[in-house]
Amino acid sequence: MAQLWGGRFTKETDKLVYNFNASISFDQKFYEQDIRGSKAHVAMLAKQGILTEEEKIQIENGLDGILADVRSGKLEITSEYEDIHSFVEANLIDRIGDAGKKLHTGRSRNDQVALDMKLYVRDEIDETDELVKKLLEALQKIMEENIHTYMPGFTHLQKAQPVTLAHHVGAYFEMFVRDRSRLSDIRKRMNTCPLGAGALAGTTYPLDREYTAQLLDFDGPTRNSMDSVSDRDYVIELLSAFSTIMMHMSRFCEEIIMWNSNEYRFVEIDDAYSTGSSIMPQKKNPDIAELVRGKTGRVYGALTSILTTMKGIPLAYNKDMQEDKELTFDAIDTVKGCLALFTGMISTMQFNKKNMEESAKNGFTNATDAADYLVNHGVTFRDAHGIVGRLVLTCIDKGISLDELPLEEYKAISSVFEQDIYEAISMKTCVEKRMTIGAPGSEVMKKVIAENRKYLEQN
Repeated sequence: MAQLWGGRFTKETDKLVYNFNASISFDQKFYEQDIRGSKAHVAMLAKQGILTEEEKIQIENGLDGILADVRSGKLEITSEYEDIHSFVEANLIDRIGDAGKKLHTGRSRNDQVALDMKLYVRDEIDETDELVKKLLEALQKIMEENIHTYMPGFTHLQKAQPVTLAHHVGAYFEMFVRDRSRLSDIRKRMNTCPLGAGALAGTTYPLDREYTAQLLDFDGPTRNSMDSVSDRDYVIELLSAFSTIMMHMSRFCEEIIMWNSNEYRFVEIDDAYSTGSSIMPQKKNPDIAELVRGKTGRVYGALTSILTTMKGIPLAYNKDMQEDKELTFDAIDTVKGCLALFTGMISTMQFNKKNMEESAKNGFTNATDAADYLVNHGVTFRDAHGIVGRLVLTCIDKGISLDELPLEEYKAISSVFEQDIYEAISMKTCVEKRMTIGAPGSEVMKKVIAENRKYLEQN
């Protein structure tokens, strides 16, 4: 068992205890971050005269060799090591001898793992942000191509008023823009360096923590050594932001699943993102959308788990905090995978524009506009509301839409109606006359799409 402690103990740790305590099976994931942090630490130690320049070069070369060999597969990270820190240090000592034993001078595994986790999370935030941006670019393309694609807008899952596909998709564009801003906020807030905090109370060595932070692209060192080693707020914030990203994707997936059904037939999901049935040859299932929806609960579980783990931990570091890694790693992989697949699915999805517009007409989504027509001709809104309600009942009895109802039927209920009612309640008119910012009118949507394009170019 390769471990970084043991002098105070008189016998070996029980094998079951060792395996239960070990983290190498999952913390090997940040071997690159561990080596990067170690190189910065050694550079600082040499700058401060704690190590000689020769020792610094020896250690740096040794660390570079370990990194290269792990990347190439020449050196395997195995379970004989307790954690990634012991793996790196043990291999370094094997390669360069006593100089390798000085690597850990002025630091603890507590501040070391806090650093590794921050470096890893920071890298993953950047990668996730790029994936969200690619999703936004896919949404932007759909918006640009569907300014005049009319469809029903819904409340309570009931058809409400006509909108456009560009307007509907634009709602999700706004959600994912906010998701990117949350990731940016988290990255900025977490960007302080814990290395040099030691186990919890700093160290007597004359460390230059500002220099270490600079080498690792942090804004500066953390300001309290106890908080440095026991802070996992940034993990909680990340998992909260990830949960929101998944929630947004899950909402869209729910709509895509409905739109893909025989009852709606709004979309055709590409074969590459669908599966079939083992018994029903006619089936084409929206499995990717369903899996993204399902995996949302998995990410929620990670957030709940870390909140539960952290709620009872006194200052400073406790072994419970090792539980932050597996669930965070899994959530990161889940979110990144879902983002990539979801973007591919919507980028290849075909929209049935005719069915969308017919659905809007047949759902009486233009009823509010019929009432507005009456109001514009001197009828009070409350009376207009009742008149149009009676018109809708008539259409339901006849199995037709308001667009198909003969003018004499309109006049039988209210003499105010004239031939221009049909223009007033056309899908085009209903949408185009909604021109306030945020509404689906084409001129407004063109401005929003231009602003979206500018945002994507600048961010």
